[in-house]
Amino acid sequence: MTVHDLPLARVMQTGLLHCSPTTPLRDAAKRMLERQCSCILVIENQQAVGIWTEHDALDIDFFSQRALQAPIERHMSSPVATAPMDMRLDEAARLMSTRGQRHLLVTDADDMPAGIVSQTDIALHQGLEPYLRLREVHTAMRTGPLVLDGELLLNEVSAQMRHKRHDAAIVQDSDGLGIVTERDFIGFVARHPGTTPIGQLASRPLHTIAEHAPLIQARELLIHHRIRHLAVLDDRGKVSGLIGFKDILMSADKLYLDELRDALEQRDNALVKSRQHLELAERIIESSLEGIIITDAQTRIEFVNPAFTHMTGYTLEDVAGKTPSVLASGRQDERFYQKMWQCLQENGYWRGEVWNRRKSGELYLELLTITAIANQDGHTKHYAGLFTDITHMRENEEQIRHLAYYDPLTRLPNRRLLEDRLGLALNHAHRANESLALVFIDLDHFKQVNDTLGHAVGDELLTHAAERMSGQLREDDTLARLGGDEFIILLSSIHDFGDATGVAQRIISSISAPYAINGHEFRIGCSLGISIYPHDGETPTALMQSADAAMYRAKQEGRNTYRLYRPEMDKQAQQHLSLETALRNTLEAQNGIEMHYQPIYSRTTGAIVSAESLARWHHPEHGWVSPGTFIPLAERSGLILPLGEYILDRVLSDINAWRRSGVTPPPIAINLSAAQFWQPDFVSRVEHKLKNADIHPSLITFELTESLLLERRDLGMDVLGQLSALGCRIALDDFGTGYSSLSYLHKMPAHSLKIDQSFIAALDDKTHNSGPIVAAISSLAEQLGLNVVAEGVETEHQLKLLNQYPVDAIQGFWLSRPQTSADFQQLISAKHHASPSPTTD
Repeated sequence: MTVHDLPLARVMQTGLLHCSPTTPLRDAAKRMLERQCSCILVIENQQAVGIWTEHDALDIDFFSQRALQAPIERHMSSPVATAPMDMRLDEAARLMSTRGQRHLLVTDADDMPAGIVSQTDIALHQGLEPYLRLREVHTAMRTGPLVLDGELLLNEVSAQMRHKRHDAAIVQDSDGLGIVTERDFIGFVARHPGTTPIGQLASRPLHTIAEHAPLIQARELLIHHRIRHLAVLDDRGKVSGLIGFKDILMSADKLYLDELRDALEQRDNALVKSRQHLELAERIIESSLEGIIITDAQTRIEFVNPAFTHMTGYTLEDVAGKTPSVLASGRQDERFYQKMWQCLQENGYWRGEVWNRRKSGELYLELLTITAIANQDGHTKHYAGLFTDITHMRENEEQIRHLAYYDPLTRLPNRRLLEDRLGLALNHAHRANESLALVFIDLDHFKQVNDTLGHAVGDELLTHAAERMSGQLREDDTLARLGGDEFIILLSSIHDFGDATGVAQRIISSISAPYAINGHEFRIGCSLGISIYPHDGETPTALMQSADAAMYRAKQEGRNTYRLYRPEMDKQAQQHLSLETALRNTLEAQNGIEMHYQPIYSRTTGAIVSAESLARWHHPEHGWVSPGTFIPLAERSGLILPLGEYILDRVLSDINAWRRSGVTPPPIAINLSAAQFWQPDFVSRVEHKLKNADIHPSLITFELTESLLLERRDLGMDVLGQLSALGCRIALDDFGTGYSSLSYLHKMPAHSLKIDQSFIAALDDKTHNSGPIVAAISSLAEQLGLNVVAEGVETEHQLKLLNQYPVDAIQGFWLSRPQTSADFQQLISAKHHASPSPTTD
């Protein structure tokens, strides 16, 4: 095999340096500097999504500390150029030259990252020595080098290098000539501000070479000084250009590589049995990235290559005449080595993994192949061992395995590991005739915490909850996170139902204790469903479905409790899933949900002053579905946002339909959910829809409850202010049922208060008369300049009682039930509105 036939697997650098997309640039640069790497891979979900190299560092704004702390995903190059491990070296060189790339990510047979190769690696291992001896430096150098004044600031230098496409620049000041390269900018990202003059940062002395020197001398100087560039001097001693590994590689163009490959193949064929073949083999051994050790028949070490020294720390002088046991770590016992030598004697080779110890005392794992080398008589004269350090590869495999089986946030087992453990537990329970339990846990009101306090608090809450639950379990039990706010506990070898319910009670108590996270104090609960093997199922799927059904029953029956599975729950769970699917399909089809409108009348004139929009859903199979059923269903299933979007679109469409018929509609009220209100782009979306529909914002009133604003009042007030500035009206719904802050109410840009219908209903209650509350609310609103709407008026007596209070408007079944769009159009098209009268339907 010629050096040009070497696969990338023999040349690539293993132990990949990687980070996540959110890693700050400065942290990534520090890691590159510590590892002396020219690039860092950006890994997400076990895939390489980008790469950040020395060249990319030129794009940084060194004046901005924020830029240096920006996540690396903003500056990485993507996608990452890849090449398989078996690609030949010369093919990789042509690929990098054609694409103008400096790095290739080397992937294994499963398309997973295995290593990385750079232009420097290619130049060092491509076997160009004959070519380099024949060519002079001036034939490959870059002329017209970039020369910069030492007073220029770091940020200005990076801009000039980027604009003029130079990977290095010569720096000239009172201290003489120096050089800055792309590699230096990695250190600058990690350590220096953009206001540093480049003269203070330039590398000195400037290493030089004569332009008529052979290229092989340039390569040797680059390797000796461990630098990337040399300044080229002309016959007068003046700098005429720069040369680096990149230039050496690019000068070996495709034509030469093809010619050299043919020539080397012809030479190899002609010299198979010659001394030159042995010399070539020696060079390959010397330059191999694999450690090579050769012993005599008594296993006394005769030769080791430089890679052996690099990996173990031992030189040939250290180990010559000794046996390989000098590397022994003690991790393998005598029986291990006996089997190794038995295999070697029987088959002539052995291959496996061995833990050895470096000269420094550090343990490392190597993949070792030992081959017996026999003479012409068939007697073993030498043993040759080839090994590769796979410590980092094994660490990466362990990390990938952990990510595959564990939740990254809580570090609990994930669904995949749970299913594996559940399968094993069921097999054991079947053989031992034992019972086991699954406890399905859903955190109550987690979504409200997440929406109001933010995802950071939500993530911290999940971590705290996981820790509390883990503390209530036995060592052999398994707590797994399925995703979101759902967890499952596997209880093995239980004696009776009491074992499972006892755990459930402890979980509820621990979860219900107060939380203090990021300055917020709050409580949550949890709903639990329990299924028992073999009573409630004999397969993992059946047990999980049973526990899930029981959990939903616990939610429906008050939350923060547990329920044992009962067979009738399956039917209810199927109905729940069927209804959720039907609602999702209805929203996707934009058909099946219609808007009804309940008029709101002026108490004094009887005129219709507004109307509340109410969604009504009729399904071909389920019939009319109550809002009390499908609204909570939409909130639980994440459909509340598309439902709210649909309702706003339908209301705007109905308003335009009324206007086209010549009717002037009153303002229409739309109920807002918390999920809608806290969307970052909610106000801009409303503004966009109003403009597209050509509807004045004053025709839309948004109704929201007091509780929606409790956690993030200042931000909520800002959103309300934006809606009010847009021209929309704001109404506080169910007023008086929550915690009301008069200071915030005074500042709130609201236009009306809606007294909760529970207070209106209690006006007829002689025992718990709510008249004083209605009087207080309406008087408060009157002093604040807010309109008061009494909702839920269902009797004539209630209507008469309301005449005692400064109530502005009335809404309820006694006056009018919700109307279809067509019926409401007829209602408001009358030229004169009579005084409100009770409905007869």
